[in-house]
Amino acid sequence: MKVAVLGGGTGMSQLLRGLKKLPFDISAIVSVCDDGSSTGRLREEFHTPAVGDIRKVLISLSENEEEIKKLFDYRFNTSSDLDGHALGNLLLTGAAEITGNVSDGIELVNSLLKLKGKVIPLTEDDVVLMGKMASGKVVMGEHLITEYNDKIASVYYKETPEVNPDVLVAIKEADAIILSMGSLFTSIIPNLLCKEVKKEIDKSHAKIIYVCNIMTQPGETDNFAVSNHVKLLNTYLGKRKIDAVIVNNGQIDNDIVKNYETTEQKDLVKVDYENLKDVHVIENDYILIENGMIRHNTLRVAIDILSYLLD
Repeated sequence: MKVAVLGGGTGMSQLLRGLKKLPFDISAIVSVCDDGSSTGRLREEFHTPAVGDIRKVLISLSENEEEIKKLFDYRFNTSSDLDGHALGNLLLTGAAEITGNVSDGIELVNSLLKLKGKVIPLTEDDVVLMGKMASGKVVMGEHLITEYNDKIASVYYKETPEVNPDVLVAIKEADAIILSMGSLFTSIIPNLLCKEVKKEIDKSHAKIIYVCNIMTQPGETDNFAVSNHVKLLNTYLGKRKIDAVIVNNGQIDNDIVKNYETTEQKDLVKVDYENLKDVHVIENDYILIENGMIRHNTLRVAIDILSYLLD
């Protein structure tokens, strides 16, 4: 069963860890507008799409994930220009230089890692994400948008990117289009800003599934219930809207929740069933605690996605 997963960063990587364990033919479509830290420096020097999120996705789809993560996430600690660079980012940039573009560079790395899925950058362009804040202020660059002390009203690209043709093929052939959990404005929605992507989704008969975040995100989804997440994503989709939403109904230790509220200003996302009558709700206890951090049990998520698609 073919699935096209749209997202970027940590949330998407976590979801892919579960999906790769089941009989899915995975196409991971990655937004490439990250411009912070090592990724930002490489983008400025080589004028390439962001490789940081691609690195995370490659790790999550690799068979020997633990070993690859240690290698790819290793950051140099030195007084030279290498300081702070992740080894995986350098490897991807080098592969892109060798092959001529990021997509072929990923294929080169894939031939070494034997990934359980295909990783597709949304575009080969050096895209810049713009954010319009609630105050009306316009902020340029993903990391500045997320760091700006104001609520995000909308996002758009500074210049319209050319969509990677492989993205459109993956959506066309998909049995399911999955919008990953993660940052709505800076990971998920950037994939939906391109007209070609929305048109291909509109033509598709695939089910559109959204894996909803468990916690809110400051500046992006403050006070959001599940329905608010769905409504926001639907405004960026075309004629086709979300068919099913995956929500957590598991309980979380109060001390962990309070720690999130006080240290990260994040709250639990309420499942407001009364406002979800137009979408199929898939619910389960998806809570997984790793080192005090709340994560999705993505194997359970993957099983429920497969059950929904086969029903």
